[in-house]
Amino acid sequence: MKKDFLKYQAQTSPYPLGMEVSHAEGSYIYDNNNKRYLDFVAGVSAIAVGHRNKRVNDAIKAQLDKYSHVMVYGEYAQDPAVAYCKLLVENLPAPLDKVYLVNSGTEAAEGALKLARRVTGRSQLISCHNAYHGNTMGSMSVMGFEERKQVFRPLIPDVDFITFNNNADLQKITTKTAGIILESIQGGAGFIQPENGFLKKVRERCTEVGAVMIVDEIQPGFGRTGKLFGFENYDAVPDVIIIGKGMGGGMPVGAFVAPSHMMDLLSHDPKLGHITTFGGHPVIAAACLATLQEIIENGLMAQALEKEALFRTLLVHPLIKEIRGKGLMLAAMTEKPEITDKVILQCQDEGLILFWLLFEGRAIRITPPLTISEDEIREGCGIVLKVLDSVMDDMRS
Repeated sequence: MKKDFLKYQAQTSPYPLGMEVSHAEGSYIYDNNNKRYLDFVAGVSAIAVGHRNKRVNDAIKAQLDKYSHVMVYGEYAQDPAVAYCKLLVENLPAPLDKVYLVNSGTEAAEGALKLARRVTGRSQLISCHNAYHGNTMGSMSVMGFEERKQVFRPLIPDVDFITFNNNADLQKITTKTAGIILESIQGGAGFIQPENGFLKKVRERCTEVGAVMIVDEIQPGFGRTGKLFGFENYDAVPDVIIIGKGMGGGMPVGAFVAPSHMMDLLSHDPKLGHITTFGGHPVIAAACLATLQEIIENGLMAQALEKEALFRTLLVHPLIKEIRGKGLMLAAMTEKPEITDKVILQCQDEGLILFWLLFEGRAIRITPPLTISEDEIREGCGIVLKVLDSVMDDMRS
């Protein structure tokens, strides 16, 4: 299978990990030799409630027995999507009260950027250095990492960048700005949290100049930081949020959420201001509803903070310089990328899945399912410490 994987599937890097997956359950993935791997990555934060979660699987199967795709998004009232959007809005602060369901996080980012221009009639967009909001052309235009986008230029024009947590840069948000897009916790940059009320100051500046504040919750969202969404930790309610990853219990999905008076503008002048065939797909919406119910009803948000504390207690080692992030969105930082590479690869050999961050080579990604148990955390951290000891021994010899 690995040979055919490399031959027939387009690759995203020269050296994919290439594990041949047999099945997955809970916090574990199994390969074709039935070796089990404890999953500290959760499909890059996407498997919020564990692999093959029974509630999610049952919802998918039940919906398949009723109907799957019947009409393009926005034309028919379909119970899974309606019920999901209602429950989501009931758990969001005002004025975030209308949801546009799409197929992925990057599509959600595209819709949010379009909405900012439609609402304001302005063209300038602002993002942050080292930001990541997806890989389609609009999302790439607001990616703050030139190395990844240079060969694809020209991208969309009138985009400027500021530095995350730099208050002086907020003066770049002016009456010419349609919107600023930023992550509530910077993901690819190294799980960097807002400091000194930065998100609140962005909110105040946007209100002052009439710009739209878009917050990317694709990684921090759905309970990972101890709140349903990351921005709720920082006393700032944006105009638009974009969501995905952990939203669908492993199914491909995204959405952007905004006040009705903004979102309604997409329906006219012109009509069909944003359209999608498969957005709001009933089978995926059923999975989203079951996932959100599971997170809300089972106390997973509060548990994320308790599990964070356990990780921080256990992951103490001379080669770990700090642990960044919040809840179960954590990055263990080493001195240099070479150490991180060895740890990630050797941990996979030992039966533990870790992964990298996009732009910060020193970071070891730790984003397990929210349902991971304390015993499983202890098991995985034991493997990490064992591998770190081995790497340190090699460095000394």
